[in-house]
Amino acid sequence: MTVRAWLSLGSNIDRKNNIRSAVAALEKAFGELRVSPVYESESVGFDGDPFLNLVVGLDTDLSSQEVAKRLRLIEQQHGRIRDGRKFGARSLDIDLLTYGQQVIRESGVDVPRDEITRYAFVLLPLSQVAGNELHPLKGVSYQALWEAFDKSQQRLWAVEMDLN
Repeated sequence: MTVRAWLSLGSNIDRKNNIRSAVAALEKAFGELRVSPVYESESVGFDGDPFLNLVVGLDTDLSSQEVAKRLRLIEQQHGRIRDGRKFGARSLDIDLLTYGQQVIRESGVDVPRDEITRYAFVLLPLSQVAGNELHPLKGVSYQALWEAFDKSQQRLWAVEMDLN
């Protein structure tokens, strides 16, 4: 069974190179992607360089655990070191936001991610590529969630970036 998965990508170390390379690696691993615009945002939760963020959609027959494993491998190939800190500089962060309409809370997979409704740098690009899709728990479209989002707390701005 093919499932649409949405991913959030972010980087604040060698940002453009890591984002471009990650999109290419995802395309190689999963095939055709649906890619949102890229946004720059201030770091959240720590003082650090600004991040580049975007959302990527893919269709897969793999299990959610297998998708998560491949995402961790791509992060590692881009120099990501997981040291247990939630907030900090990142060469590449790839989060599995959704896996179809499933709610999964198992080892290595936690979907839908709560970041969807907490962070503008996740919700805005998701609303642009999956605006009519419904949040698996809230039953509300991502577009409606974005329209209701308090945008005063997090600044972000579009960045022109060729991902090819």
